[in-house]
Amino acid sequence: MDKLKALQKANPHIAIYAVQDPAFKPYGRVVEMDTKAFCETAEAAVTFPEEGSKYLASVPELEALPEAADLRQGLCGQLDEQIGLCFGHSKQLNALEWHTCNEFNVAVRELVLLLAKRSDLDADGRLDASKIKAFYLAQGQMVEVYSDTLHFCPCEVTKNGFSSIVGLQRGTNLPLEDRKQGLLWAKNKWLIAHEDNTSLVQRGAVPGIYGENWVINPID
Repeated sequence: MDKLKALQKANPHIAIYAVQDPAFKPYGRVVEMDTKAFCETAEAAVTFPEEGSKYLASVPELEALPEAADLRQGLCGQLDEQIGLCFGHSKQLNALEWHTCNEFNVAVRELVLLLAKRSDLDADGRLDASKIKAFYLAQGQMVEVYSDTLHFCPCEVTKNGFSSIVGLQRGTNLPLEDRKQGLLWAKNKWLIAHEDNTSLVQRGAVPGIYGENWVINPID
C-alpha cells in the first residue's frame, strides 16, 4: 500500500480509498481471480498512446482467453460478455456514465476510479461532484462495478498511464443506430458531462455535473 499512501499524499484535496475499504461496498465488489493472463495479453495487444486515452469495446485476444470463458460462465450467468480495454492517459473527472449491466474491470496498469451512485443524483438529474469518491486499484486487481454506479475513464496513478480491462454485456458502448436521445450517449450507455467540460457539452452531452471537476495528480 506504499503506492496508495504516496497517491493520497499527492492528492490531499480528495480522499482516495483502496477498493478493499468498506467505503467501496456500495459501488461494487472485489473479485478474487487470477488476472495474470488478462494483464499480459492486454499489454501485448495494443500500442499505448503518448497522450489521450482510447477505448476498445472488444479485443479479440482478450476474448479468446480461457479466463474470458470463466468470466462469462461464473460471473455473468452465461451471458455473452465483451472483453475490451480502456487505456492511455487521463487525470480528470470530466464526465460520468452508467449501464443497465454490471461492469468488470481489471487494472492492467494501476489506476483510480471516480465513482458515484445514481441515487446521488439531484431531483433534476444533476450531480454535486462533492458526492464522488475515489478508489485505487493496484496492478492486477479486479472489481465488479454495479450497474447503478456512475463511472468513467479511469485516472492514471503514474505518468506511465492507466490501462483497464472492461467487461460488459455484448453491444454496450457501441454507437447508437439513430440519433442520441437525452442522456443516452451510446448503446446501453447513459452519460452526463461536467459543466466545465465544454468540448463534450458542445458535442451534445448534458452538463449534469457541477462543483469540483476532480483532478488526480500522478505520483511520478
